[in-house]
Amino acid sequence: MNIEMSTFYVRLAAIGLILILGFLLGKWKLISTGTNKELTNLLLTVFMPASLFVAFPSEYDESTLNLFFSGLMAGVIVMLMLIVISRVVFNEWWFKGGLRFESQFAFIFNNATFLGYPIVVNTFGPSGVIAYCGFIIAFNIALFSYGIWLFEHKVSLKLLRSIVINPNIIAVILGMIVFLVGIKLPSFITDAVGYVGGATTPLSIICIGFMLSRADFKTILKKWRLVVVALVQLVLGPLTAWGLLTALHFPIEVIQVCTLIQALPTATSLGLFATKYGGNNIESSELVVASTLLSVVTMPVMILIFFG
Repeated sequence: MNIEMSTFYVRLAAIGLILILGFLLGKWKLISTGTNKELTNLLLTVFMPASLFVAFPSEYDESTLNLFFSGLMAGVIVMLMLIVISRVVFNEWWFKGGLRFESQFAFIFNNATFLGYPIVVNTFGPSGVIAYCGFIIAFNIALFSYGIWLFEHKVSLKLLRSIVINPNIIAVILGMIVFLVGIKLPSFITDAVGYVGGATTPLSIICIGFMLSRADFKTILKKWRLVVVALVQLVLGPLTAWGLLTALHFPIEVIQVCTLIQALPTATSLGLFATKYGGNNIESSELVVASTLLSVVTMPVMILIFFG
């Protein structure tokens, strides 16, 4: 799977314009914090699951199934390796003053959902989305288990239940079952789900733009530790995914999708997790912004290095 760089940058520019729209809507107060929170909940529980459900083709194809499981296995391997590296790099000695577990979270979990999905769709098309569906299962299981553990440091029934009832995981599994069994859903159902899923790309990017509209860029970029953590995540993450999956001879589609995802800024959910589970929510949100800003420079560089 070759990436046409000119096409990639055109599509990235289109995403950038939607990001600017979200930023302006926030600055003009046409979107409030409450509205953005409700949109985020809808994206995670309705729009994103719908887009993942319809990602599988209507006709069974063995190569599609193999690509899905390759993406799933790659996701498991990459997530485990990122967890190990995060514990080594962001250790207790370097982070005696705090932000240790927030930095580990930022390194492991990037914006694979809100920003990853639209970029994968626009860059790789249907085959890339299938690999992405496999990866996102491993990502969400790690996010709602180890991601929560980083703040609570305990395993609870509530934590395990959050994995089982995660709408995105359920949507991928249902989509795979329909694909494997060969169930022919009525066209009005697939069309309706497809229309709902189609809203994922613009709404997710608008939400990120809104988040940036609330940030104090000058203050954030003066905090050197946030900048260092963001740069380590944006450079070491894709390098880890590319090197590991290439060494293990994964399909090129899977390598490219996983590498591109790891080049994305850290997950916007970091601030939400820190708030909900007792972390440093202020600096966590600032870390998300720092990573997002720096990714504007680092992501094109990573793309040129690995795909150019």
